[in-house]
Amino acid sequence: MSNPLNIVFLDRTGIPASHEIPRPSFAHTWTEYDRTSADETYERAKEADIVITSKVLFGRELMSKLPRLKLIAVTATGTNNIDLVAAKELGIAVKNVTGYSSVTVPEHVLGMIFALKHSLVGYHRDQVISDRWATCGQFCYTDHPITDVRGSTLGIFGKGNLGSEVGRLAELIGMKVLYAEHKGATNVREGYTPFETVLKEADIVTLHCPLTDSTQNLINAETLSLMKPTAYLINTGRGPLVDETALLNALENGTIAGAALDVLVKEPPEKDNPLIQAAKRLPNLLITPHIAWASDSAVTTLVNKVAQNIEEFVATGK
Repeated sequence: MSNPLNIVFLDRTGIPASHEIPRPSFAHTWTEYDRTSADETYERAKEADIVITSKVLFGRELMSKLPRLKLIAVTATGTNNIDLVAAKELGIAVKNVTGYSSVTVPEHVLGMIFALKHSLVGYHRDQVISDRWATCGQFCYTDHPITDVRGSTLGIFGKGNLGSEVGRLAELIGMKVLYAEHKGATNVREGYTPFETVLKEADIVTLHCPLTDSTQNLINAETLSLMKPTAYLINTGRGPLVDETALLNALENGTIAGAALDVLVKEPPEKDNPLIQAAKRLPNLLITPHIAWASDSAVTTLVNKVAQNIEEFVATGK
């Protein structure tokens, strides 16, 4: 490939401004956009040899109109925004990045566990909204529940890299860890616990399974009803793993004790998203804006791996 390759980065703001993807060593042109809508994608990608993106959608119809495109370099692990079957048939390589968040996501989950079990959101909100401490007439007050993390049971759905690391850290701080078998499985594998048993026994449920047809709305009104009224839900996986309407109902009705979410079904959410609105008034709902993956070390690893993926593809064609 002697001519300069045209590289187009479609959603630069998907990576923190403090980090840049290292530029390739081969001859190239580089164009980047903060974000790209569906209506803008074709025009911006039509002359690209390589596209870099995190979340821009690439379906069959679009890719069939991009004969010059040879590589989609994904700045994330998930590739559900790309029709992988169509990409393969059209000769477009797709290279993602795995393993870069194996420290930061489990740490984020542990932070959420402590925040939920110690009602940190509720106590912080009290001071911001109502001056509760200043007016309680005592050196402290205990309006929100505080329970120990040590000795509680953590139910993990997904035993991959992230789920396993969450389990390892949880055991180090004295938690009992249960890994959930697939829903509806007839056989329970060694090291796993039946799906419904985990829901019934866990004090905290955390989701680390991939988003598939069988896991969409894995947490719904039925599964939430199996959980303890004192249990908490954490989702740092994919938003559609959870039926958001069912979760909100469960929080408002006391079906479960609370939830912490780093992902939502639609991202960014609409301003009137019911869960976002509920988080303004519910002391037991913590929402972070999909940043569990974004520690400094994780982002550094990510951008270096994206650059490596591009270099390797140009050098080897795969």
